[in-house]
Amino acid sequence: MLDVSTAPTGTTDLDPNDPDPNDPDPNDPDTHEPDLPDLDRTALERFGWEHVHHGQREAVEHLLAGRDVVTIMPTGYGKSAVYQLAAVLLDAPVVVASPLIALQADQEAGLLEAPGAPPTASVNSSKSASQLAAAWEMVEGGGASILFVSPEQLAKPEILERLSERGVALVVVDEAHCVSSWGHDFRPDYLRIGDAVRRLGHPTTLALTATASLPVRREIVDRLGMRDPAIVSHGIDRPNIRLAVVRHADADAKRDAVADEVVARAEAAPGSGLVYVATRKDTESLAAILRDRGLSAEAYHGGLAAKRRDGIHGRFHDGETRVVVATSAFGMGIDKPDVRFVVHEAVPESIDAYYQEIGRSGRDGDEASATLHYRSEDLGLRAFFASRKPGRATVRRAVEALEQADGPLTVVDVAERSGLARRTAGSVANLLEEAGVVRSDDRGLVADGPVDAEEAVARVREVTGGQERIAASRLEMMRSYAEARTCRRRVLLGYFGEQDAQECGHCDLCEETGAQDHGAAGTAAQEHDSGTVAADEVSDDAPDESPERCLDVETEVEHREWGRGTVMESEADRATIFFEGQGYRVLSRELVEENGLLTSVE
Repeated sequence: MLDVSTAPTGTTDLDPNDPDPNDPDPNDPDTHEPDLPDLDRTALERFGWEHVHHGQREAVEHLLAGRDVVTIMPTGYGKSAVYQLAAVLLDAPVVVASPLIALQADQEAGLLEAPGAPPTASVNSSKSASQLAAAWEMVEGGGASILFVSPEQLAKPEILERLSERGVALVVVDEAHCVSSWGHDFRPDYLRIGDAVRRLGHPTTLALTATASLPVRREIVDRLGMRDPAIVSHGIDRPNIRLAVVRHADADAKRDAVADEVVARAEAAPGSGLVYVATRKDTESLAAILRDRGLSAEAYHGGLAAKRRDGIHGRFHDGETRVVVATSAFGMGIDKPDVRFVVHEAVPESIDAYYQEIGRSGRDGDEASATLHYRSEDLGLRAFFASRKPGRATVRRAVEALEQADGPLTVVDVAERSGLARRTAGSVANLLEEAGVVRSDDRGLVADGPVDAEEAVARVREVTGGQERIAASRLEMMRSYAEARTCRRRVLLGYFGEQDAQECGHCDLCEETGAQDHGAAGTAAQEHDSGTVAADEVSDDAPDESPERCLDVETEVEHREWGRGTVMESEADRATIFFEGQGYRVLSRELVEENGLLTSVE
């Protein structure tokens, strides 16, 4: 059972230097702890921070006690402060797995400005030989230090060997939601960070993310091999972001409406904006439309050369470019306080992805907006993107490379021996391990005896089939948000397991109805014979919830057909449950009771 340490939620005070109104009063003898001023003094003397928030303090104390920690805090709350403080107090090297070179550079630059921060360095593909030598000299010199690496670097045996020889006090996984195998920002090497932690001797591990639904949270713990982790959550709500959905019947009309909104918002207030679209071609065409209408806009996607991508990042950060039109490839690690709006022309593949993307706005705590322009037909394109899986020949090549090896292979070895691209080899290796075709030990991946290639393909297809079912269910939850008939913030927070009976008053539906509840969120129809019901078929006269009928959030249940699941959201007439093999399902309480579909798991 995970130990869930949850701080109060709902604060809009996101500056890590300002007091948190939810923190205990340091002058109150009933709440004051003798050792806490040392942490405050360290923060002030070494980093210039006048205050340590409750969530930051709690996470650091767990780490100093040698306990693994999953930290979930809103964007802008100061998650990085947790490992920075810990590094000083542990007085030993801290390794931070960070996904982007640009993000690593920003984090290093920020620490250079602190009066007593520990020395930092990074090891990545952009560094020269002399820079890499200086980085290792710092790490091996003793004392506190922070080394930033990409997940791909942690897959290299020579890197792990040098870190093992030195000894690592703490491994930090930034943007830890990427660890999820069906997460919205999937990178194969994130799934292998747990192997790296094991090879380093299981140092204390810290996972950081701004959003993590309970299934993702559990997969983070499992994938990283975390042991009895503390879950320190300060909530995910960003009440300063106004939520809205605009529905369309025609694709051309939707494109015009998106352009109109972006221009209007850019003209109404200073600051920047982000527009998310489905394809690389869409980024170029919409950016051109916005430029024709007088906006400084650029297109961004994963197919651009690295130098050009870096240039766009820099111009956007400096304010030279007002609007970036991008695929989902843009935005991770963006630390720009004055993004005033995020507009989606394309439906994201999940609420996880959507909340990450809109969370890039309003980091300064001021008013911001997030608008989804929605056509139900767009879900088909997103489902197509989610259904891609490795071909039979690709799986066979990876299997043959592993089977013919004299011993364990790293992912780099698999790529070289199979002729597959490095990223493809990583994806297939993860699937083979998930399917039980191979296993990993401290030296790499190994096949125990002969492996039938066709059987391996079949088992991989079984795994990807399960992932596709989960992806489809997450897309249906995105539909439930877009087609909601009640407070949109309640739908978002309910997805992440945060129950809130109050309407937010700061979304389009609350504004239209005067923040009065007028029914449950709409959702796609499900199979009635399995006890699942479409939201629009549930009576408004549903009986009040009673204790004997209660399905509490985070309760473990067993479905006679779908197996074990976790209650994610609970209402008087229905419950949303995540099943490990099926994904999200919305179940009618009445049908569950009548048919005895669920039992509690002790």
